[in-house]
Amino acid sequence: MMFLDAVFFLVRAALDLFWWAVLLAVIVQMLISFNVLDTRNRIVWTVADFLYRLTEPAFDRVRRVLPNFGPVDLSPLVVLLLITAAEMLVNALQNRLILSGAYF
Repeated sequence: MMFLDAVFFLVRAALDLFWWAVLLAVIVQMLISFNVLDTRNRIVWTVADFLYRLTEPAFDRVRRVLPNFGPVDLSPLVVLLLITAAEMLVNALQNRLILSGAYF
């Protein structure tokens, strides 16, 4: 069952990487908003653009469901909670497969 170990590892790793990308995107956007980082710097712009393109599809889907809170954007928090819930589901699925005997 090494194949299933690899699949569960890759799914967890992808979820962890996306969790960190969401956190970094929020931090970078806050630093840009408070003029700590300057987007005229090519490296800052490249990192911010990469994080925006990576996380914005998830944020946009959540923003469509959430009510408008004015200037407060809670979509990153909801995305982080959904990622954590997905990790818990992956762990529960692996444990369920182990207990049922379908996975050693």
